[in-house]
Amino acid sequence: MKALLRATALGITLLAASACSYAADKGSPEEAMAMVKKAVSLIKSEGKEKAYAAISDPANTTFHDRDMYIYVYDMNGVAMAHGNNPKMVGKHLIDLKDNEGKPMIKEMIELAKTKGKGWVDFKWPNPVTKSVESKSGYIEKVDDVLVGSGIYK
Repeated sequence: MKALLRATALGITLLAASACSYAADKGSPEEAMAMVKKAVSLIKSEGKEKAYAAISDPANTTFHDRDMYIYVYDMNGVAMAHGNNPKMVGKHLIDLKDNEGKPMIKEMIELAKTKGKGWVDFKWPNPVTKSVESKSGYIEKVDDVLVGSGIYK
């Protein structure tokens, strides 16, 4: 009986440690907001061209951390920079929808125009797990673009 209890306790401990490790591998809301603020600061200090190149460079760990990355859209939904998929740059994506039909780029633009910053929830492929997960994207408007990053829940 003692052996069974020890085995059960060990199993629970390993499961809890695994869950904590997985949570640590995901970005937090505070980290996503800080990453956006760094990108906004770079756009303001170095200009859009230099900032967009840095944001779209997958080797730049300032704008790529675990499952978090920066994206930039203009107010017409054109991707100006994208940290996870540089092939999206230059594409008109205002009508892009998540797998549940939610037009998240359109919602981000509306939020940028009305409040200047905030969170939008949607479903999106996690670049680490490769599966579609719930995501919250934090955006801030800077000049005529929105800068965002997100966290997977």
